[in-house]
Amino acid sequence: MTPEQFVAGLPKAELHMHVEGSIEPDLFLRLARRNGVAIRWSTEEELRAAYRFSDLQDFLDLYYDGCRVLVRAQDFHDVTRAYMRRAHADSVLHCELFFGPQGHTSRGVPIAAVMDGVLGAMEEARAQDGITGGLIAVAQRHRSEEEALAMLDELAPWHERLLGFGLGGAEVGNPPAKFARFFERCRTLGFKVVAHAGEEGPAAYVRESVELLQVQRVDHGNACVDDAALVSELARRRMPLTMCPLSNLKLQVIDSVAEHPLKRLLDAGLCVTVNSDDPSYFGGYVNDNYLACQQAFGLSRQDLAQLARNSFEAAFIPQEQRLAAFAQVDDWLARAVGPELEAKE
Repeated sequence: MTPEQFVAGLPKAELHMHVEGSIEPDLFLRLARRNGVAIRWSTEEELRAAYRFSDLQDFLDLYYDGCRVLVRAQDFHDVTRAYMRRAHADSVLHCELFFGPQGHTSRGVPIAAVMDGVLGAMEEARAQDGITGGLIAVAQRHRSEEEALAMLDELAPWHERLLGFGLGGAEVGNPPAKFARFFERCRTLGFKVVAHAGEEGPAAYVRESVELLQVQRVDHGNACVDDAALVSELARRRMPLTMCPLSNLKLQVIDSVAEHPLKRLLDAGLCVTVNSDDPSYFGGYVNDNYLACQQAFGLSRQDLAQLARNSFEAAFIPQEQRLAAFAQVDDWLARAVGPELEAKE
């Protein structure tokens, strides 16, 4: 079994994927035409050529511009369902999706259109493909904490159907501490909480997210390697990191996947997971990220299986579902490794 075949069939969860970042160029163009939205590109080739970014802010400028094609509930449904079909084909059993309500409501899109579209697609995916999911609303860190609290209130009718809340957007100049009251309220209401930190921001932002915001997962977390004590503490806590190697490469956070801290952190005992972030913009879905890591670090099948186990350990799912997923990972590894061991004997 080749690495490609092993990864393709490896059961996994994806925990760091933005719904708005999964709009493939063909769908992007169709939605623009359907909604009469004027855009700068007329072909898929032109649009793909625009997906060259110098840094996170460069990407975010295009990302927010691209969100304009999402107008109606059907648009959000189509984007979400397309991703979940692809995830199912990549042997993803469970996905926890980010979405950014503020980027839509600020341009006049009713929050009900966003929620009805995304949640409807997730329910359809579960019924048709058996893939489970959870939805995490992300506050944009360049906005104020008061706006984040208003978003939390606006989503009140859907609180029972939301998994949690997170923090995303440009890190520089927007430390996690800026949102301490928002996260405290989210925790008080019983939501899971996560935060993007340490992608372009310093290790101190990772520490703030863990100690001040009391997050249950850190999204990215790369910069923690600059603080040995922090790495030790994250390992002690088994604090999950939802890392996105191809995203970091595309945004020039790293010069090559081989420079990514993922393997060092995995070896240090951290609960590292592999994810796609914004796959259509960064040219790689979750399996592409697994394979990029396998090739860059020479990961064994056991290493890849550990990353998959980590994804279920870090997922916000019932223990029964987690144990069942662990068993599926172990079964796939046994099927892949067994024949090789027999051949050696």
